[in-house]
Amino acid sequence: MKCRFCQSSLEYVFFDLNNAPLSNSLLTREQLDQPETFFPLKLFVCTTCFLVQLPEYQEATSIFNNHYPYFSSYSESWLLHAKKYTDEVVARFNLDDQTEIIEIASNDGYLLQYFKQKSIPTLGIEPSSNTAEVAQGKGIETITRFFSKSLAEELVSKGKQADLLIGNNVLAHVPDIHDFVAGMKIILKETGVITMEFPHLIQLVDNCLFDTIYHEHYSYLSLYVVKEIFAFHQLEVFDVEEIKTHGGSLRIFVKHLNDSTKTVMPNVKNLIGQELNKGVHTVDYYQQLSSKALEIKLDFNRFMAEQKSSGKHIAGYGAAAKGNTLLNYCGIKSDLIDFVVDANPHKQNKYLPASHIPVVDEAFLKKEKPNLIIIFPWNLKDEIAQQLSYISEWGGELIVCIPKLEVVKSLVIQSFGIL
Repeated sequence: MKCRFCQSSLEYVFFDLNNAPLSNSLLTREQLDQPETFFPLKLFVCTTCFLVQLPEYQEATSIFNNHYPYFSSYSESWLLHAKKYTDEVVARFNLDDQTEIIEIASNDGYLLQYFKQKSIPTLGIEPSSNTAEVAQGKGIETITRFFSKSLAEELVSKGKQADLLIGNNVLAHVPDIHDFVAGMKIILKETGVITMEFPHLIQLVDNCLFDTIYHEHYSYLSLYVVKEIFAFHQLEVFDVEEIKTHGGSLRIFVKHLNDSTKTVMPNVKNLIGQELNKGVHTVDYYQQLSSKALEIKLDFNRFMAEQKSSGKHIAGYGAAAKGNTLLNYCGIKSDLIDFVVDANPHKQNKYLPASHIPVVDEAFLKKEKPNLIIIFPWNLKDEIAQQLSYISEWGGELIVCIPKLEVVKSLVIQSFGIL
């Protein structure tokens, strides 16, 4: 296997979660009695360029298909994040009705709708037709294709180029990172700006966020590596912000290398310096994750066994991909967790892969009144805790498992005494 950036041989295994199904491959009732396909979930770090990556065990076209179940608009906090970003970049880069916004992986129009409200021309590019259709229903022009160098060339030939090119949580999902970034360079105007958001590798390692490892995340990114990837394509990171989404992400600002209208901010060098001080360019840095993850697994399994043995009724909230990684790594199935609630109707009346835990709506939760509810999308714990505050009426408690097992009370995290 070769590194997707520098083409060196991949030999150093960062973390092995063994075999697992695709995390977003929810099952129908009929599929429960059929064989499931499992793929290796083995994370490598390239010892030449230090890009952390999963080999393409499953093609992106099989993951981001016509039944992709993730719709961005079901999270209120994510919508607020998108609106705040819109207001900030419009002001910073003087965007108006004469500028063009293009978003790659635009999903259901969760972000472009806010630019549209400001009468700024937009174009979405989204490979999953079911999410793209929702965006189109909002009046957002959306191309249902994977972004690539060839698509960029096609759009430029039709006069389409971006003053602002957006890619939120997509760079990690790209198996051919060279083709993707080359396409971004082509479609960006001479003085245009690229902004991208992606989970920060430092947070994954330091906080043991191993549940963010799944097959549709092909790369796990530090600024140190991302800067080199863009530089290879004559693009330059000129600013970076640390943001709170997904347990800690980076938002980068990128320009053409020869664009002299923008100054490279000192925080780019400063953040890379912080990463290098931690050792992202050394193999030693990556050796700590496996032992930390094993501790979480043992704590979680012990806790679940104790609670179930005492007669507790246990449910989950959020049929998220990260939850499936956690459940499959820990070997938790439907005999320990009775059901998982999800607000997305596209996930309801399905079953989680491998664990076969049923996915239900919130009305079912109110009817069953479980003692414990495990929040799988822990990055949204405050939003979910507020939404489910009524469970205190029957003495219910909310639990998060990452980065450690804790109970959530009144939007304040308090550790279990037994842990």
